Amino acid sequence: MPANLGPEFLAAEDDYRSAETPAEKVAALEKMFATLPKHKGTEKMQADIRKRLSQARKDSQKKGAVHATQFYLVPREGAGQVALVGPANAGKSSLLTALTHARPEIADYPFTTRLPIPGMAVYENVQIQLVDLPALHPDFVEPWMPQALRHANALALVVDVEDPANLGDIEFIETTLQGWHLAPPGLLIANKIDRLEGANDFEVLAELFRPRYRCVAVSASTGAGLQAVGRALFDLLDLVRVYTKAPGRKSDFATPYVLKRGATVEDAARHVHKDFAEHLRFARLFRKSGVHDGFMVDRHHVLEDEDILEFHT
Repeated sequence: MPANLGPEFLAAEDDYRSAETPAEKVAALEKMFATLPKHKGTEKMQADIRKRLSQARKDSQKKGAVHATQFYLVPREGAGQVALVGPANAGKSSLLTALTHARPEIADYPFTTRLPIPGMAVYENVQIQLVDLPALHPDFVEPWMPQALRHANALALVVDVEDPANLGDIEFIETTLQGWHLAPPGLLIANKIDRLEGANDFEVLAELFRPRYRCVAVSASTGAGLQAVGRALFDLLDLVRVYTKAPGRKSDFATPYVLKRGATVEDAARHVHKDFAEHLRFARLFRKSGVHDGFMVDRHHVLEDEDILEFHT
């Protein structure tokens, strides 16, 4: 019998692989067990997860385990964690300030940021955690950077749109990430677009790097392009929002369930409550556009962003 592992289980499994502390392993294993389909085909997996979870809990209770958490690993919050990487003086800290309530130190001299600084950005009704990190520079790289980047759900590359060293800086960053066995960032944010030649420089930069990156122009100082950055971060994390409604009632669009793209009706039901997934007969699917309102879908139907579900058990 196939396991039919959902995207939430696979995401939790990735979290377990990248876990650096017993506490993180416990959290990931608990999520793995909660999202694992319970049937005869997964009995061995259930037993294996229970065994690993038992050991991880013992490890987390050992003396000193609480103090073993590395200072550079920012606990994930929100719909996903995006680490901001880039060369010195690219404006990562200014971007973090513009998008969140965080207040990192900002200065004209290089290497101002020495420690991870988190902040929570909001795109429409979704919270996305950003982490500002020290610059990646040939002269010096913090030794803990690979672990901090591996801990994030995604990476975004921030550059000064007018910096003539961009080509060399980006090549160095890509090579460094490759050496750490990390995937390249999926998003390039060109900051300081408000400068005199900013728009022209962005077009040149985007033409060179669009085959590899989604490119977004922004000014952290004026706020230009910030909404586009929010959408790009949401897409970078590969998310969809799902709303629920009771029969005969309207949906609450303020608080969506945020799932990985590719999630099914069954995944959404399990996210709401495990009993919904176990006893689900079918769901009715509604869309904000009003197209195909209320048509019946089964538990394997793949969801799109902002789908509205009415569960029937």
